[in-house]
Amino acid sequence: MACRQMLAVLAVAMVAMATLLAMARATEYVVGDDMGWGLQVNCTDWARGKVFRVGDSLVFRYNPGNHHVLRVRGPDFQACNKVSEKEPLASGDDAVPLSSPGKRWYVCGKAAHCESGQKLVITVLPSLQAPTASPTPPAPVPGSSGKITVPGYQSLMVLVVAVLTTFMT
Repeated sequence: MACRQMLAVLAVAMVAMATLLAMARATEYVVGDDMGWGLQVNCTDWARGKVFRVGDSLVFRYNPGNHHVLRVRGPDFQACNKVSEKEPLASGDDAVPLSSPGKRWYVCGKAAHCESGQKLVITVLPSLQAPTASPTPPAPVPGSSGKITVPGYQSLMVLVVAVLTTFMT
């Protein structure tokens, strides 16, 4: 009887660990999927519905003679100004780590490509990894309902602890 309970506890713990690892895993997004970074791809449509998080990466695949990638600022993106603080990515297989939250704007710097729609804007959200403990709780936002929201992985952990407690008693 005790062996059966221990096996059940181990099974639940393994499922919980696998779920947490899957949630924490970074995703590599190939811009344009199989078509890659090029004029034939509507990057706005490609990005729609995707959730980009810190720890993920974008991979730009293209013919290096025909395209390259520039990270630009929002106003330059809108105007297709090919002004970047960094050298263009030009290998044809460029991985860009998403290391902080916020908006990112990318354009092709080749003549008329941005103007023809070869540009991408994304919003990078914080990672799903458990936050580190802060010394003081954040102040409530004015006008907020005061409700406490619990991310999915924390709800899962509460459930796992409850199940484990049930089996151990």
